[in-house]
Amino acid sequence: MSIKKHKYQALTGGEAVAHAIRQINPDVMAAYPITPQTPIIEAFAQMVADGKVDTSLINVESEHSALSAVIGASAAGGRAMTATASQGLALMAEIVYIASGSRLPIVMPISNRALSAPINIHCDHTDSMPLRDAGWLQLYSENAQEAYDNTIIALKVAENSEVLLPVMVMQDGFITSHSVENVIIEKDKLIKKFIGEYNPEHPLLNIKKPITIGPLDLFDYFFEHKYQQVEAMENSRKVIAQVDKEFYNLTGRKYSFIEKYKSNDADYVIMTLSSTAGTAKIVVDEMRKKGKKVGLIKIRTMRPFPNMEIAKVLSNAKAVAVLDRSISYGNYSPVFTEVRSSLYNLSKGPKLYNYIYGIGGRNIGIEDIEKVFTDLIKEGNSDKINYIGLRK
Repeated sequence: MSIKKHKYQALTGGEAVAHAIRQINPDVMAAYPITPQTPIIEAFAQMVADGKVDTSLINVESEHSALSAVIGASAAGGRAMTATASQGLALMAEIVYIASGSRLPIVMPISNRALSAPINIHCDHTDSMPLRDAGWLQLYSENAQEAYDNTIIALKVAENSEVLLPVMVMQDGFITSHSVENVIIEKDKLIKKFIGEYNPEHPLLNIKKPITIGPLDLFDYFFEHKYQQVEAMENSRKVIAQVDKEFYNLTGRKYSFIEKYKSNDADYVIMTLSSTAGTAKIVVDEMRKKGKKVGLIKIRTMRPFPNMEIAKVLSNAKAVAVLDRSISYGNYSPVFTEVRSSLYNLSKGPKLYNYIYGIGGRNIGIEDIEKVFTDLIKEGNSDKINYIGLRK
């Protein structure tokens, strides 16, 4: 297909997501500002004040209230969104499960930030990782463009009748949320046509067909309702693939569950999420010039987790390093355990190495990633957890 020429705008990741929300034009946006999510809400609030969107913007007293209000609006039959980060997401945790258990297609952008204590406002993934099994889809974004695109894609996936699950769209706090990049903002009419009208089958306010949402559900039906969420999550795999294809046809930007970067013939592979993938690509390019068969796998969907895709692409690799920006105390890190599980049934899989980095926003540079590849090539002890940039 011929790719259209686009005009770029210089935007932060937060502003890019605000534009996606503007084009979605939700009926309700309820939010409480928290660093580093604040640019999303500031930019969108200005759009509301300027009359560029007719969303009802609700200023609430906490993130717990924000998601509660959004659940009410979504259950009533409207499109509803919020955004948060870190302690805000932790405060929402009780309501996060209610949103997914009620099968409400809410989209929630998150600017990843470390959880206190000690108090820290910078990026790691310890806020969203604990909620990877809360029944929400999770999409991770490398840059501002992906954060914009994923927000739009997320809405269409969430509202699909075979899914009807909420979606978190992650971007790295400050690294992406506050950094200015060139971003393509598609024409409003194209996005409006792409997402279509939302016509919920069972809105709470349809008085001709009264329903109850969130009833008491004991051992007689609770198990079955949880299994329906399992089925919906599995259904989301084909829906994500279809929506990604439609988005590619619309914009020329191609997405999948994982991004393979020079990894098809790679002996040594790094796997990571979000903005770190951009740094790793530079290292891969430089080492390829030196004849090293290295590659990168960027995981985009943490839920549903791309088990089969990962097993297929890593089946011929010699050694793989999983770089995780979160810690699981008393165990290997969250992404590493998922990857190891995906490779369990391979008759002969690569050696896996667990690396933890960037906790509390600590920088990871080109030289750090070069060292990881050097370690992989040496194929040393893969049983221990490795820490990048940690002072001991």
